[in-house]
This record gives sequence, C-alpha cells and structure tokens, in this order.
Amino acid sequence: MTDLGGQTALVTGASRGIGAAIAIALKQAGAEVIGLGTRIEDNPPPGITARNCDLSDRAAIAALVADLDGTRIDILVNNAGIIRRAPAAEHATEDWDAVMAVNLDAPFLLTRAFGARMVERGHGRVINLASVLSFEGGIMVPGYAASKAALANLTRAFANEWAAHGVNVNAIAPGYVATDNTAALQSDPAREAQILGRVPVGRWLTPEEIAAPVVFLAGESASAIHGAILAVDGGWTGR
Repeated sequence: MTDLGGQTALVTGASRGIGAAIAIALKQAGAEVIGLGTRIEDNPPPGITARNCDLSDRAAIAALVADLDGTRIDILVNNAGIIRRAPAAEHATEDWDAVMAVNLDAPFLLTRAFGARMVERGHGRVINLASVLSFEGGIMVPGYAASKAALANLTRAFANEWAAHGVNVNAIAPGYVATDNTAALQSDPAREAQILGRVPVGRWLTPEEIAAPVVFLAGESASAIHGAILAVDGGWTGR
C-alpha cells in the first residue's frame, strides 16, 4: 500500500459514499485526514477529523481556507458533487447554479487556495472527482455533465502550470457507482438494465473501487502523472 505517513489530506464530501471511502483509504495509507461535509460532524467516518462546510457557499469556503491557514494540506481531494435530474428543456436555472457551485466553483476555489501553498513548498497532490460524463453528454443531467466536463479541463489547466513545481493535479472519472447519487437509477429497473447492459463488468461499482486509485495518485508512485483523467468505470468508456 502507498505510504502517506506524515501527510495531511483534505477530502470534500467525505460524509458518505465515495468520499467516505476515499477518506478511510487515505487514513489507512497513513495520512491524517480532514473530511468536509454539510453535516459530517454528526457522523464522521472512523478516524477522520470532521469539519462541517457548505461548499455551495463561497463565504463558507473562504472561512474554511482562512481557518486552515496554519495547516499543511499535502493532498486535496475534490470529491463533493451534486446532481439534478430533469429533461434539458426543463432544467431549472437554480439547479444549474447549484450544481456548478458545488461541482466546479468549489474545486476551483479550494485548489487555487491550497494548491498555491503546495507550489510554494514544491510538493503536493490535487485529485478531482470527474465522471464518465466528462466525456459524454448523458441524458437528463445537462448541468452535471457540463460541470464534470469543465472539471476535467480545469484539472488539465492547473496541471499545465504546476507540474514543474512538484504539484500533481489529476482526476478520477468514476463510472456508475452504487451511492446515494445513483439511487434513482438503481431503483428504475429499465434504466438500470440499460446501464448494466453497457458496462462490461455487468455490475455497479463500489466506492472502495474508486478510492484505491485515489490513494495511488496521492503517492510517490504517481510522481510522473500530471493532467490525467483516469476512467474507473468498469469498462464503460472502452465500449
């Protein structure tokens, strides 16, 4: 296992699902982990330092950054994300704004703040959670698809500038994972059959299967990887 001893990781959306699995995996690899969530302090993953933070609120993000000014963040995982489902012609403006705030604005603001300190130190890791919809348009989720496509290119933009300074910026693009975000799809027999019929592994992925490559990207074995968008999707994008 990658040894992350002596490092501190900040993981957003760490209260459940993929984020909780990532936080636990980083902890098991030796890192001290600060997990962010809207109500994570009520039920934090074991061994994780929990901090409540509303990532849709720019003022809350600024306050968090200021509060952690004296904390060395070696690994930043921008995992938090929301999804709003509706036909494109009926996709509400407020849903678009909400999705962009959490899925795109928050990663930009956090990466800009904590990544700048990594650049000053000459070492750091930023790992964004993109999506297979970074490469595809999807259906019924125009805001989500747009935010994840933009996040993939934001990953490349930061990587282009920071690679020479010892800071690795990469992204994981999960496929269809069994989490709260996909509950509506899992409960729709017809849609579930469509999805699983296209996934070569023929099943929903687990949060732990997404966490493992995050730990890899956080370690020294990934020192030469910059600006990569790694699909962890059971073969979805290979079809």
